[in-house]
Amino acid sequence: MWYYAVKVLLSAGIIVAVAEVAKVNATLGALIKSLPLISILAMIWLYVDTQDTGKIAELSTGTFWLVLPTLPMFLVLPALLKHGLGFYPSLAISIAVMALCYAAAMPLLARFGITI
Repeated sequence: MWYYAVKVLLSAGIIVAVAEVAKVNATLGALIKSLPLISILAMIWLYVDTQDTGKIAELSTGTFWLVLPTLPMFLVLPALLKHGLGFYPSLAISIAVMALCYAAAMPLLARFGITI
C-alpha cells in the first residue's frame, strides 16, 4: 500500500511542481514539463513491479511514436490564445486536434509496420 502511495505522491508532485514553477518562470516550467519525468517514473515503476525489460522497451518505443501526434497541440493552443480565443475553448480545440492526429497516426504507423 505504501508503495502505491509513494508512486501517486511522487507523480502528482511533479505536476504540482511544474505548475508552481511556471507561475514564477514560464521557461523553467516548460523545461521541467518537457522532460520525460513521468515516462521515466513509469519505466522505473514498471521495472520494479515486473523486472521485465521487454515491457520497458515496448513502453519506451510506444511512447516515442505516440509523442509525435501530441506535438501539434502545443502549437495550436498558443496560436488560438494569441488570437483571443478563451482558454477552455482553445484547450478543447487543441485536444481535438491532438485526437485527430492520434487517429491519423495509428493507421499510418501500422502501414509502416510499427505496432504499438
